Amino acid sequence: MGLLEDVQGLVSHYLSQLSPASQVGVVVVGLLFSAVFFNVLQQILFRKSNEPPLVFHWFPLVGSTITYGMDPPRFFREMRAKYGDIFTFVLLGKKTTVYLGTAGNDFILNGKIKDVCAEDIYTVLTTPVFGKDVVYDCPNAKLMEQKKFMKVALTTAAFQSYVPIIVDEVLGYLKRCPDFKGKSGVTNIPKNMAEITIFTASHCLQGSEVRSKFDESLASLYHDLDMGFTPINFMLHWAPLPWNTRRDTAQRTIAKIYMDTIKERRASGKTDAQDMMWHLMNSTYKNGTQVPDHEIAHMLIALLMAGQHSSSSTSSWMMLRLASRPDIMEALYREQVEALGADLPPLKYEDLAKLPLNQAIIKETLRLHAPIHSIMRAVKSHLPIPGTKYVIPPSHTLLAAAGVSATDGTYFPEPDLWEPTRWDKESPLAPSVVRNEVNDDDDEKIDYGYGLVSKGGRSPYLPFGAGRHRCIGEQFANVQLQTINAMIVRLFKFRNVDGSNDVIGTDYASLFSRPIEPAKIFWEKRTG
Repeated sequence: MGLLEDVQGLVSHYLSQLSPASQVGVVVVGLLFSAVFFNVLQQILFRKSNEPPLVFHWFPLVGSTITYGMDPPRFFREMRAKYGDIFTFVLLGKKTTVYLGTAGNDFILNGKIKDVCAEDIYTVLTTPVFGKDVVYDCPNAKLMEQKKFMKVALTTAAFQSYVPIIVDEVLGYLKRCPDFKGKSGVTNIPKNMAEITIFTASHCLQGSEVRSKFDESLASLYHDLDMGFTPINFMLHWAPLPWNTRRDTAQRTIAKIYMDTIKERRASGKTDAQDMMWHLMNSTYKNGTQVPDHEIAHMLIALLMAGQHSSSSTSSWMMLRLASRPDIMEALYREQVEALGADLPPLKYEDLAKLPLNQAIIKETLRLHAPIHSIMRAVKSHLPIPGTKYVIPPSHTLLAAAGVSATDGTYFPEPDLWEPTRWDKESPLAPSVVRNEVNDDDDEKIDYGYGLVSKGGRSPYLPFGAGRHRCIGEQFANVQLQTINAMIVRLFKFRNVDGSNDVIGTDYASLFSRPIEPAKIFWEKRTG
C-alpha cells in the first residue's frame, strides 16, 4: 500500500500546482487515456471465438464510425481484404456485423422475422419523415398489406398512361427552367434532376390535383424531409435541431396538402381518377377497416420519398456519366432514330422495349451507383451463420452491402468501368451471371403478403433490394428513368465542362448516396 499511497501523493501534489482549468484538462486526458487503454486491451485479450473478427479501433464509442461514414464502399472493400466477408465494426457505439457477398445478401435480406428486424432499426428515422401508422411504425403484417395496396396499382395500364405524363413534365420543365435558356450553357444537373423526378413522380402517382399544388418548392420540401435521414438521427431524431425542425415542418405541410386533396375529392364525388391516391382511398384492410386519410397521406409521402431517393440520385448519375461519355449519348440518340423513326414521334410506353441501350444506361448506373450503400437489420435472437463458426448475438446489428457484389470482378469484368454495353449478352464485359437479369425465371418466388416476388438474395446485382422489403416501385422507377433519359437525349448533347472524361465523387452525408454538388455539366441543344 505504501507505493500506491506515494503515487497518489505525487499526483495530488502535481495537481495542486495547476490552475483549476488545467486540473480539469489533466483529469479528462487521464480518463480518455484509460478508456483507450482498456478498449485496446479488451480487443486484444477478450476476443470471442464464436463472433466475427472485430475491426480494430482506438475509441470505444466512436469505433469505425468516421472511416465508415466518409466512404462506406471503400471501407467495406478494405475491411473485406483484411478480415474476409464477415466482420464486425463499432458504429455509433453499436457493434455492427457486416456480411458481404451474395451469401451475405441472401442471409440478411431474406432473413426470417424471428431472426432479423428492419423496424427496430429504421423507425426512428422513417416515422418522423413519413408519419405515424405506416411503413415501420406499424406491425409487419400491416406493412405487407400497405405494400400490396400500392403494388396492385402499378399495372401495365398505369405505366402506359404514365409515359405521356412524364414526357409532358420533362418538356414543360426544360421550357420554363432558366438553367436551360439559350442554345447552350452550364448547369448543376443534380438540382435539375431532383426537380424533374419529383414532378414526374408526383403527377403520375398522386394525380394532377396534387401536382398542380406544387411548384419548384416541392423539391425543396422533399429535400428537407430527406435530411431527416442523416445518420446522426439514429441517435438524435428527437432533438430540436435545425434540420429536424425543417423535416417536421415539411412533413406536416405535405401531409396536409394530401389530406386536403382527399377531402376535396370526396366532397366533389369524383370517382374517375386512376392514380395512387384514388386507389388508396378505395382500399380496405383485411379486418374490414378502410384506410384512414392520415395513413393515405403518410403512405403517399413514403412512396414518393422512396422513389425520389433512387430516381433523383440515379438520374443525376446518368446525366453525369453521359457528360463523361458523349459517344454513349450519341449512340442513345441514334438508337431512337433507328428504332422509332427519324422524325422521333411522341414517346409511348411500348417504345421503351425497343431501346435496349436506353435500358442498359439505368442498369449500369445502378450497378456502380447504388443509392443505398448499407441495409441494416436488428438481430432478434442468437443467429448462427451457416457454414461458419460464427453466432451473431442480439446485441449486434447486421449490415448488408449489395453494392459490393455489384462491383465485384468475380461477376462483372472490369467492375469499376461504367460501360452500358456490358448488358449486351455478346459483350466481352457481360456479367458472368446475374439472376435478376438473366435467370430470374429460375429464381425462387415467394409471397410475403403483397404478391409473388423473386427472393433474388443470391444475385450479385440487387439495386432494389431483396426479400420482404424489396422495393415495390422498381418497375415504376425503370419506366420513369427510361422515359426521362430518352427525352433528354432527344433534346440535348452533354459533355463535361472541362472536356474530360472524369466523374465527380460521391456524397455520403445522408444514408442515400448522391453526387457531390455542385456537379456541373455543359449542355447544348440539338438542332434540326
